[in-house]
Formats: sequence, C-alpha cells, structure tokens
Amino acid sequence: MAIPVSCNCGHGFQLKDEFAGARIECPECGAVIEVGSAPEGDPNVHPSFRRDKFLLRQKLLSIKSRYYVWDDKGEPVIYIERPVYILRNGAAALAGVVTWFLVFALGIFLADSIFGTGVSDDFIGVVLLLWMLPTFAAAIFVGVLIYKRRHLEVYADDSKQEPLMGIVQDKKFWIINATYTVIDVAGNILATLEKNYLYNVFRKRWICRKPDGTVWCIAKEESIILSLLRRFLGPLFGLLRVNFVILGPDQRTQLGEFNRKFTLLDRYVLDLSNDPQRSVDRRVAVALGVMLDTGERR
Repeated sequence: MAIPVSCNCGHGFQLKDEFAGARIECPECGAVIEVGSAPEGDPNVHPSFRRDKFLLRQKLLSIKSRYYVWDDKGEPVIYIERPVYILRNGAAALAGVVTWFLVFALGIFLADSIFGTGVSDDFIGVVLLLWMLPTFAAAIFVGVLIYKRRHLEVYADDSKQEPLMGIVQDKKFWIINATYTVIDVAGNILATLEKNYLYNVFRKRWICRKPDGTVWCIAKEESIILSLLRRFLGPLFGLLRVNFVILGPDQRTQLGEFNRKFTLLDRYVLDLSNDPQRSVDRRVAVALGVMLDTGERR
C-alpha cells in the first residue's frame, strides 16, 4: 500500500512500501522528511493480500490445477488449488455419450415401429434428424447431472492449514454467461466474476461485480487486433501473447494489468500499482487474475 507523505511546506505525495523508514528530500522545498510506515489496512484481510503486485505461476505436470503466488521479492505468499475430478467428470462425459447413443437407438426403434416400411427413407431421415434435438438434450442433462463443479480454494501456503478464501463455480453448465462467486472464509460474498462467451469471440473480457451487483472493475484484452489474430493463428508458441488491462467501471481509468512473462514456465504478473488507494479488494484482484488464466485456458 502506498505511504502518504506530507512536508511542512504543504507539499504532499505518496511513496511505495519499500520507502518505509527512509529519509528523503521534499521535491518541493528540499527539506529532509522521515517516511513513516505503511498503513495496516483492513485487519480482516490477510497480510498476503496487502500489496499491489503479485506473481502467479501454475504448477506444471500436476493433475490438479495448482497456483503459487509470490510477492515482488519472490517470496511465496499464497497457494491456490483447483481439483480436476478426472474420474467423476470423465464418467460424466462417458455417460453423456452413452445416453446419446441409447436415445438415438430408441428413436430408430420407434420410427421403425410406428412407420414401418410404409414411408420413404427420406421421411424416416427427417424424423431422425428432428429426433437429434432431444437426443443431445438428454445427453447434456445426464452429463451435467453427474459432473462435479470445480471450485477453487485459496490458502496461505501449500500445507493448506490456513484457508483464505474460495472461488465458487456457480453453475455446472453455461450457454452464454459464466459466473464465479468469490467468498471469504466465513462464506461472505466478496464479489462476482462474470464472462460472456459471445463477447469473448472477439475480445476476452471479465466483469467483476460488487456484492450489490454494481460493476467494480473490468478486465479485458489490451489489444483487439492481437486478440483477433490469436483467434485465427493461435498463440504461435507464445509470440502472440495477449495481456489484460484492468479498468475501472468507466472503462477509461486503468487500475492495473495482468501480463504473461515470456519464459519457459507459465508466469503471470498481476500489477495494481495504478490503484494505490486499493479501490479494488486485493483478494478479489487475485481471484480475477487466476480466472484470467485458468478460466481462459491460456
């Protein structure tokens, strides 16, 4: 958090946390000022979130989606885990396929029983084509019924002894809008994260809403041109990286950015230095950063 500094000459400004306890010269009058310590912030918020920059990396070669978060000095501060449920969700997909086959076979049996050989093959084909809609509907229903939602759990470290918050997948199946609810350890709602699949065809965007439903901030790809190129050409081995900017509700004020670093490992930087007053809860910002990666399969 930025440290407010004021001089006897009346000039005021803000400094980063690392200047705490330092002695500096006032840029206005040249007087020496001793910088105090950073404000403690909300006592209900874990110290891990009391910063403006977070480094995220997903652990590779792991069945579960695991994220380690460091501060800007490389010290681990947060651990995030998202289970995959390979057996159950694999069974859900298999059950959907089997359901599709059985319902389609039932359609063939009914068509043959009702119409017999008294109608043309073209008519039977049309009937079976119309039967495809309830066939797919039944397959999706069975698959979704068995599928297990993949919530994310956030901890102070990978021992998982100290939970910090959760990111709840609200629904098993979406058509247009996908939403996730960010909750604290007591189950209180901190924010809702939402994306629209239709909008994402052209430019990926996530809307973060406060508990009362008002827009808190918006994260979207910084370049629509690069975004469209990725749609047609793919990432090109990471050369077409598309970073995100985090904007205020007016979509003009930039509060931060979420950038992928060009390294062998999948590393991201969530930087909210443009929001020194922390108008966006850092817990919500970290949740948003994780969803910008895992929710977009980047």
